[in-house]
Amino acid sequence: MAGRVVTIAQQKGGAGKTTLAIHLAVAWSLGGRRVVTVDIDPQGSLTEWARVRAATLGGGDPALTHVQVSGWRVQKEVEQLAREHDVVVIDSPPHAETEARIAIRAAGLVVVPVQPSPMDLWATRPTLEVARAEKRPALLVLNRVPSRGKLLDAVAARAQELGVPVADTSIGNRIGFAGAIMEGLTLMETDRRAKGVEEIEDLAAEILRRAG
Repeated sequence: MAGRVVTIAQQKGGAGKTTLAIHLAVAWSLGGRRVVTVDIDPQGSLTEWARVRAATLGGGDPALTHVQVSGWRVQKEVEQLAREHDVVVIDSPPHAETEARIAIRAAGLVVVPVQPSPMDLWATRPTLEVARAEKRPALLVLNRVPSRGKLLDAVAARAQELGVPVADTSIGNRIGFAGAIMEGLTLMETDRRAKGVEEIEDLAAEILRRAG
């Protein structure tokens, strides 16, 4: 049985796409699943994190595989990886390039992180349009969320109007995420008691339920 393919997609930069991909992938691997991360973003941030992680762990992480793919090989590579792993996590480019469309087409679920602001919400439309064109389910995730307030509630309500479900779990704006990534790690590995750990684990479980 092929593994689940989760594509993290957002054409607007600064939404925390790669940070979310990293933390979800590690959450699933720590839960005992065979996970592979796939970097098709030309910026290569996920690949750089994987390199730092290998150095930090002294040779790599046997529970988490990483590959960097580009061009016409993306779809074939993802299909092969899905046969060998329980979860494939794709970090896609921030623009509507061919690779981004292929990554969405390959997904069982497209996860779209969005910061809780009207402009960020409006900027998700092109990504959602690609998901609709490729007939792939999408899930909006409110990311980098400040302390709960009226703006968050208003943005969440407007997000529902886009016709795409919004994840029950939102991710707070926590400096610990970035600090852990600088070391090639995740918040789950640097501070298990941090509030962000519970958020990531809850979101990871929710995504797998929705991905079927």
